[in-house]
Amino acid sequence: MSGERSRIETDRTATATRNETRVGWLFDPALLTVVLGSLAIVVAGGLIQVSFGAYSMTFLEAWRAVFNPDVVFNPQAWDAFLLGEAMPEMSQESLIVWNIRLPRVLVGALVGMNLGVSGAIFQAVTRNELASPFILGVSSGAGLMILLTLVVFGSLTAFLPLIAALGGAGAFLIVYVIAWKNGTSPVRLVLAGVIVGTVFGSLQTALFFFADDIGIVQSAIAWTTGSLTGTDWEQVRLVLPWTVVVVLLSIAGSRQMNVLLLGERTAKSLGMSIEKVRFALSGVAVLAAAASIAVAGIVGFVGLIVPHMVRNLVGSDSKKLIVGSLFVGPALMVGADVGARLALSPTQIPVGIVTGLLGGPYFLYLMRKQENMGEI
Repeated sequence: MSGERSRIETDRTATATRNETRVGWLFDPALLTVVLGSLAIVVAGGLIQVSFGAYSMTFLEAWRAVFNPDVVFNPQAWDAFLLGEAMPEMSQESLIVWNIRLPRVLVGALVGMNLGVSGAIFQAVTRNELASPFILGVSSGAGLMILLTLVVFGSLTAFLPLIAALGGAGAFLIVYVIAWKNGTSPVRLVLAGVIVGTVFGSLQTALFFFADDIGIVQSAIAWTTGSLTGTDWEQVRLVLPWTVVVVLLSIAGSRQMNVLLLGERTAKSLGMSIEKVRFALSGVAVLAAAASIAVAGIVGFVGLIVPHMVRNLVGSDSKKLIVGSLFVGPALMVGADVGARLALSPTQIPVGIVTGLLGGPYFLYLMRKQENMGEI
């Protein structure tokens, strides 16, 4: 009897240890620091965003409007925000904050999540820390379809987010086909992405010569450089469901990402079907990039530098990398959008210009710091 009780206690202890190991990485001090620091930046950026604009209000007035119980605890208001129902009556400050300024912060955070995760997955799939949606042709395919729609098929502009997403997905399929030769390899995927990106980029430039309306040109520039100007709850409703799917799938696939980083020979010896896993993970990364492109256009550098920043802080474990990217991405996007909106006020510049100005020097710093850049 005592032997059976001892065995049961041993089994319980072993189970508890396994469960602790499974979630213990979440309490890594470096990861917690990244998460809390990123949340602080998002909150500070959101406070600044909702406090400034054509209708001026103090920080205190803005945050009273944000936490107005007549809005926060009003089911009709949330039906309007998340389902597109009729907007209930509310004060002028609450209407401006909740219906105009806060959605921009939320869209920026969701776009940052998607781009950060997309870059992390692409870098794991290709085992190359220079990989990103931009490098692998997703952004150039979306940009080409945006310009083609604006210049040639103007009647379809209402479907521009869907067309942009399909363009990004189609471009990556072309990259995958070009890279296929009895399977793919990280090097061929990157080279094929560079080829497709170069060709599509040239076609984008050529299309500008066929635009005879300055309004079309300005709209195309805003889409191809990335902008959060004019975003509202419609964009939140569009990107939020896909973001939830991306987060769940990327965390679920983090173990496979770790195995891929060990090399193809090791992954095969562990029984992994490399091509199926690589294609599935790439599909998640394309979905993440396409969701962000659909609401904010092509925001450069975020998908490239966010995984670098997180990897330098928490290490290369894909679980930590994904979770870190889910917080650092929004911090970068919200912070950059504050600069895009307020640096040259009242003129607003596309947020993609700011991320490029931030990303370029940071990447130069990485190049100077690390002797070997490329393969992870």
